[in-house]
Amino acid sequence: MTHNKQNIENAMLNTLKTVFGFHTFRPNQEAIIKSILNKQDAFAAMPTGGGKSLCYQLPARMMQGTAIVISPLISLMKDQVDSARGNGIAAAYMNSSLSHQEVSDLYRMLKEGKIELLYIAPERFAMPNFLEALKEVPISLFAIDEAHCISEWGHDFRPDYLSLSIISKTFPDAPIAAFTATATSKVQEDIRKKLGLRSPFVVRASFNRPNLFYQVERKTDAELQILEFLKAHPAESGIIYRTTRDSVMELVDFLIENGISALPYHAGLATEIRNKNQDAFNRDEALVIVATIAFGMGIDKSNVRFVVHADLPKNIEGYYQETGRAGRDGEPAHCLLLFGRGDIPKLRYFIDQITDPAERSIALEKLNEVIGFATHNVCRRKRLLGYFGEEYASDNCGGCDICSDVHEQFDITRDAQIVLSAIFRTQERFGIRHIVDIVIGSDTKRIRALQHDKIKTYGAGRDKDKGHWRFIVDELFAQDVIRQEGDPYPVLKLTEKGKNILYGKEIVTALKKEETKAKALAKGDIAGYDTALFEILRSVRKRIAEEEQVPPFVVFSDKTLHEMCRYYPAMPSEMRRISGVGDKKLEQYGNAFLDEIKRYLSKNPGIQIPYPQSNDNCAGISRPREKKIGETVEETYRLLRQGLLIEEIARERNLALSTIAAHIERLIQKGRDIDIDRLIEPAKRQRIEKLFLNLQEWNLTPVVESLDGAASYEDARLARAWLRRGECRESYDHTQ
Repeated sequence: MTHNKQNIENAMLNTLKTVFGFHTFRPNQEAIIKSILNKQDAFAAMPTGGGKSLCYQLPARMMQGTAIVISPLISLMKDQVDSARGNGIAAAYMNSSLSHQEVSDLYRMLKEGKIELLYIAPERFAMPNFLEALKEVPISLFAIDEAHCISEWGHDFRPDYLSLSIISKTFPDAPIAAFTATATSKVQEDIRKKLGLRSPFVVRASFNRPNLFYQVERKTDAELQILEFLKAHPAESGIIYRTTRDSVMELVDFLIENGISALPYHAGLATEIRNKNQDAFNRDEALVIVATIAFGMGIDKSNVRFVVHADLPKNIEGYYQETGRAGRDGEPAHCLLLFGRGDIPKLRYFIDQITDPAERSIALEKLNEVIGFATHNVCRRKRLLGYFGEEYASDNCGGCDICSDVHEQFDITRDAQIVLSAIFRTQERFGIRHIVDIVIGSDTKRIRALQHDKIKTYGAGRDKDKGHWRFIVDELFAQDVIRQEGDPYPVLKLTEKGKNILYGKEIVTALKKEETKAKALAKGDIAGYDTALFEILRSVRKRIAEEEQVPPFVVFSDKTLHEMCRYYPAMPSEMRRISGVGDKKLEQYGNAFLDEIKRYLSKNPGIQIPYPQSNDNCAGISRPREKKIGETVEETYRLLRQGLLIEEIARERNLALSTIAAHIERLIQKGRDIDIDRLIEPAKRQRIEKLFLNLQEWNLTPVVESLDGAASYEDARLARAWLRRGECRESYDHTQ
């Protein structure tokens, strides 16, 4: 038995390496796969990006027969199949997009045992003719993706999923593996019951996504705030969520007017337009998609670098799912929520339309939870995980605005007492707007009519603006000093804590936040990989993807490219050690990337290959090096200080001009004293900077080509570094 167990483990590791190109399993993957190989049902609650697809694709390759994957969105099946085929797995999908002949061919291939992995929608499974055909096919396993769709407690309930309850009885010998990214225990139990899982192996993984940076920013002007955010994330792919279709279209128009390639996605668009826009986003033809929650479940794009919520989500579950679209490749990603209390009445309006009182009460409770998440000055990650019943051990995650900002506690007791007094003296019968108007001494018709200009608190806060008092109100909500009651026009009430503060028995403090520095999102060389090479390899990836008509991430993920740009593999044996490069992909794409890397190394002979760190998934590339990168950069700086120009330094050090330019770029990012005007003419630099700003990306090639020989790549690199020096310095310092 022990010998057999060892054989299985060796076979699993070999398949992991040769087929998928990975050298170690991610948390929980190995245990889930073992249970499936042992013909045991499995239930896995795993976060988005947790690597669930490997949990059924690897057994599909190792087991006899066909693995049936039930997925709710047919629009993504092609990408999932392309990805599996890219790893050498015989995969296919059967859905309504196929012709009658194509479906017939698939049935034939199934019976002939030529398909290892078949993706279907639940509607297909419910068809009697399909079910009868499936009974004639050896089935290795059933994988139920987005399994929460079977639960009426889930946020994406699909009645068609209920037909899956017959799997365990109809195919008693085939193990069932159910996967969900929904963390609530109620939904999890409902899934297991309705699918009829038989003594399943259960995994409840941590729902923490350490690569995601969570930030909440007070909403002032959403469009301008988003534009500023996008300019700080050039050439990055991301999703922006809005509540309504109209707000989606308005934001898209605004972004396009400001030079951002954005596309809309909402249920009001024709199906062919939605599919076209989603496809363009997947293929990196449009960097930004602006969407309602219709764009959600099943998004499989791995290189989404940010998710912005321009409006308040209606619940924590939805927020978690939507932010989970970012950073599926494990690389750093940014989740920004713009919070304004003006969003709350809109959401309450939708809640008020719910006829069932119990359901309406639950929806209101969920809304209050997401308001608390946005307003409480405690670790965002701790609050988020706590909602799902998971305790985060640390009080400082280092990966949210609360934990990464510089904070100062300050006493707001006096201001709180002014607000509380206004609420108390008006008999707790008025809402936020009226109370703030009283505090700042507004001369409104309503205040005069009610004689609220006669109360002691009237105008007590006129020395501060309305924004400050809204901040105080938000803090009092967040700290359970006040609450709202009443429907549909809620009024403010004092809690017991609020009464104590009003009468001077307690004090109340708030956190004063300085500018958020998302240190986790360091870019370029700062992030530990060669940005210039990354741009080159990304172009190669895009060309291959266009030729094969697949999204770029199907060829290689950003994470895999980053690793190539960190270790510079120059031979097939070295490329094989890069995470995400299996035998099939090495055979298909290896030479194209190796050629570019070798060409790059020949042009930049001063590049030294770093040794892999112990926590790298890369198995390691060992080539001798002479100096640490920091040492060779410092040598360039020493010669700059002596007054040498770039060309002279290159000759002195016997290095390529591009290498010296890269050194100077690093020095600028570090904030070193560089006389840029001595290295590049000011007029030329300003011209290059303008092009970068107009193009809204940091790629060197379009800029150099636009200048038609008037500037070199070295000129463009220096101008780019000088333009970005402010945004890079802080992050760079933290990495040293």
